[in-house]
Amino acid sequence: MTRSPVSYKRHRFPPALIAHTVWLYYRFPLSLRLVEEMLLERGIVVSYETIRCWAKKFGPDYAHRLRRKQPSSSDIWRLDEVVITIAGRKHWLWRAVDQEGYVLDEIVQNRRNTKAAKRLLVRLLKKQGVAPKRMITDKLRSYAAAKRQIMPTLEHRSHKGLNNRAENSHLPLRKRERVMQTFRSSGSLQRFLSAFSAVRNLFVPPRTKRTALALHLHRMSALAHWKSVTAITA
Repeated sequence: MTRSPVSYKRHRFPPALIAHTVWLYYRFPLSLRLVEEMLLERGIVVSYETIRCWAKKFGPDYAHRLRRKQPSSSDIWRLDEVVITIAGRKHWLWRAVDQEGYVLDEIVQNRRNTKAAKRLLVRLLKKQGVAPKRMITDKLRSYAAAKRQIMPTLEHRSHKGLNNRAENSHLPLRKRERVMQTFRSSGSLQRFLSAFSAVRNLFVPPRTKRTALALHLHRMSALAHWKSVTAITA
């Protein structure tokens, strides 16, 4: 079904400004106050609390409208987990990326065990709708145990050196974590990730597009799609 256009009713600021502000916040490692200062330099007075509300309201909506990469049986899933400290407690962010570094799914969990790995695989299969060609993980045994229950015939390679792409995919979030001075709750982190990764997937070019012209065209296409999604093409 086609989604209805984004509604900006009862917002006194123009849609183009709201969309641009949300884009700045999710696209670059900027705090709310830094975005506020950037807008002030342009003569736009918006409080950081207003920016927070815009990001919370429109970010997930934009993310659901952004195009997603078509799943394929030739994809290679690279799975990894990283510890996130929230309110003094350890949580684990489980992430899956494909061979191009495209983020397929992320989930924040309290445990680092087979049950948590199984939950990630079930979510991936449900979202992708097709099993991959191969799965690559680190040496954590929970992946192998979960794979035997969910996809017993799938090829699985477990080696730390093969999983650098998944490990590197955590770096953008680590930068945001430092800027935001950690996250307040696992729920807020999960909501943030839904928009953050969707925007990053749109604007970060695939590894095959590395020439200057290809990068330029990719960014122009991404910006055009962003404006279309946020209903500000006019």
